[in-house]
Amino acid sequence: MKKFPVAVQPYTIREALAKDYAGALEQVAEIGYQGIELGLPPAGMSIPQQKELLDRLGLKVVGTHAGFDTLDFDTDVIADYLEAVDGGKFVTISLRFESREDVLRKAAKMNQIGEKFRQRGLQFLYHNHNWEFVKFDGEYALDILLRETDSNLVKTELDTYWIQKGGEDPVAYLSKLKNRAPMLHIKDMEAGDEQAFAEIGKGVLDFQAIAQVAEEIGVEWLVVEQDECRVDPFQSLKISYDNLKKLDLMA
Repeated sequence: MKKFPVAVQPYTIREALAKDYAGALEQVAEIGYQGIELGLPPAGMSIPQQKELLDRLGLKVVGTHAGFDTLDFDTDVIADYLEAVDGGKFVTISLRFESREDVLRKAAKMNQIGEKFRQRGLQFLYHNHNWEFVKFDGEYALDILLRETDSNLVKTELDTYWIQKGGEDPVAYLSKLKNRAPMLHIKDMEAGDEQAFAEIGKGVLDFQAIAQVAEEIGVEWLVVEQDECRVDPFQSLKISYDNLKKLDLMA
């Protein structure tokens, strides 16, 4: 089975980053993560200073998130940033949808944005939560979005936990996305009705099967994220990292 490079989504450590940006990134690097999804540096730090810090820590920027529930952003500013930090080629967003017509409008806009990023050598991605599994006229919002967007211009960074939370099996759903899922967010789900977030290997999801389908559909990076943690967020990230090593899934 393929072994994947593994990055971290720093939303997991958002509070620590706000208090001590450099120190938080140092802790991520100490755990052993190879990459990170990262955006513009905080006030008081320039992009060259951020890149110098990341280079010293051996952390590669694998991509960035352009925003939440908005398509109103400057594609060139984002592309310039990724170029400046020698970052990855992926730019990700998440949206909410009010109706089928809303999905169609946003899909058309996403195609336009995806073309702008393509011209800059970048790939536009969509990241799901569970609310995309609402049905409009008997069809998931996410399925409509995927059908109405150009598969070359809009690919995915889906999330194993949120697929499960939305009522679908992650392995079965991901299997439909061959060559359209270069990045995959991974987090586990606790057993029980609460369906709480869990570290990799501490919940009910089958990550051997997830890794197998990830290989089949062309996933390039696994990205660990845990929205809420029952333990210290850095401990949570280390548990997931260690369990990925035990599962022999980490390059």
